[in-house]
Formats: sequence, C-alpha cells, structure tokens
Amino acid sequence: MTSTAASASASDSASGSGLCEGRVVAVTGAGRGLGRAHARAYAAEGARVVVNDLGVAADGSAAPAGDADGPAHEVVEEIRAAGGQAVAHGGDVATSEGAAALIRTALDTYGRLDTLVNNAGFLRDRMLVNLDEDAWDAVLRVHLKGHFLPLKYAGAHWRTEAKAGRTPHACVVNTSSGAGLLGSVGQGNYSAAKAGILGLTLVAAAELAPYGVRVNAIAPAARTRMTEQTFADTMAAPEDDTFDAMAPENVSPLVVWLGSTASAGVTGRVFEAEAGRITVMEGWRPGPTADKGARWTPAQAGEAALKLLAEAEVPGAVYGAR
Repeated sequence: MTSTAASASASDSASGSGLCEGRVVAVTGAGRGLGRAHARAYAAEGARVVVNDLGVAADGSAAPAGDADGPAHEVVEEIRAAGGQAVAHGGDVATSEGAAALIRTALDTYGRLDTLVNNAGFLRDRMLVNLDEDAWDAVLRVHLKGHFLPLKYAGAHWRTEAKAGRTPHACVVNTSSGAGLLGSVGQGNYSAAKAGILGLTLVAAAELAPYGVRVNAIAPAARTRMTEQTFADTMAAPEDDTFDAMAPENVSPLVVWLGSTASAGVTGRVFEAEAGRITVMEGWRPGPTADKGARWTPAQAGEAALKLLAEAEVPGAVYGAR
C-alpha cells in the first residue's frame, strides 16, 4: 500500500461516534475487500480488532512466498496509524486449530471477545457439469466450515462466561450472499455454501440466545476481489465525485451496528446491504396451499400444483455472485 493510500485509510478510520467503545471484535477474511472495510469501521467506532486473513489468492490458492500474512498486517497498521488498536491473526479458520486460535488471540491480547464477524471466502466458479469435486469441497470448506468453526469456539467461550454468571452481550454477524438467497448460475458450490450459512445463522441464533449471544447474517453486494472481475462494469468505481455505490465501506455501517449493543433484541435476521440500501429479508414463507384431506393421485397432485403455481408469486431472478 502506498503512503497516500495508507493516509487515506487512516483518515477514513478516524471519525466515529464510539458505538463499539471497549468491545473486542474478530473479523475473518479481513485483509481485503469487505472484511478490511468492516475491521476499519469497527476500529473507528472504538473497538479493538482481531484482523484475520490467510493471505490466499482470490481462488483460495496459496499466496506468493512471504505474502501470507501481509494483508492482515497491513490492515492492522492502518488501524494503528489512525489511533486504534488491532492485532493480526494469520490462521486458517476453516480448521479447528485456526478457529480456536482466533478466539484465543482475542482473549490473550484483549482479555475478552464481544463480536465475531465471519467473512472469509473465495470463488471457484464452474457450471455444474464442469464443477469438479475439489472445487466443490474447497468452496464449501472456506465459506460454510469457515463460519461454523469460529462460531463454535466463540459460542463455547460465551457459554462458559454465561454459566459463570458473566452473561455477555455478544454478537455474531455471518456473511451470506444474494447467491445464497436466490441461486446463481455458474456458482453451485458458492450458492450452496451461502444458503447453508443462512440455515446455520438461524440455528445458532436459537441455540446461543440463552447465553446472551445474538446471531444475524448479511447478504452484501460490493466491489471485492470476487466481484470486480466477474462484474467489472457493475462494480467499477465512478471516475468523478459521485457516490461510489459498490464501495465495500457502504456495507460496514450495518455490520458495525449489528455487532454493537445498540442492536439489542435483533437476532436470527438476514439483511441485504448494497450501496445506500438496507433490506430485511423475510425468507421462505407459505404461499398458496391446497389440502385435499386425503392422499392425492399423481395426476391430482400435478393438477393442484399447477393451479397453486398460477396463484404464486414469480420467484426472483437467479443472478451472479455478490
């Protein structure tokens, strides 16, 4: 990063209202894109931040020698230059060892953990008939397992705190996608993982509520390494001073609020966040129904289904990665 860019980042991180003053926040995949924006935004609001990033390439392959911890350390330096507190963690959160170490880093460095933001991920896009098993496993591993394991170890810590009479005001923000909500052509692995994150969010919100933990998810659309090439025209930054709708920093204010005490009572929810727009997603809910009161024949079931489909809303468009 150039000194000019670093100065701009420090300046951007310097203004805040103290919404997260005193809180400790761990952000995975925080070396670039959305994770970097979230980490800096939390620091600007007074949080102490654990910046996790494995330093891999956009497809999850190994980074050049010597670069593995670079992105996380760069973000830490940006935060510190702006007067904030941060520490880097370069472990793989899709492993038990790496996820447990992320939580230990927060506890050993700052003595507590208040918020976990699960954000790490990468793409290996293929049409289904060309999608090999390794690409399927790799994407499910980093997105879905990479959400589950940090959540597991953070949840275990918060449960211990609650049982000791120190019930936390803890928050988890998971990162899904429009691809998980509506599907995405050419991204069967990514869409399946992001849909799985939504299910995981709902279960975690219910299971961890007794321990003072709230769990929500976002489906963001922003310019990142995963989108700026695939959707180059849509994601390009404006060349003038107009609003940069696809800047990842547009998503971070909602993420910061969800990870603060100000969002008390909000749990098990999914939000879309894009540009200046925030949408509460209402998920699957019953539509038209037919009840015969007895077993259908296949022909009768088909006839009923067609009538119900004629009354139902047309599903949303299937679109690319967000």
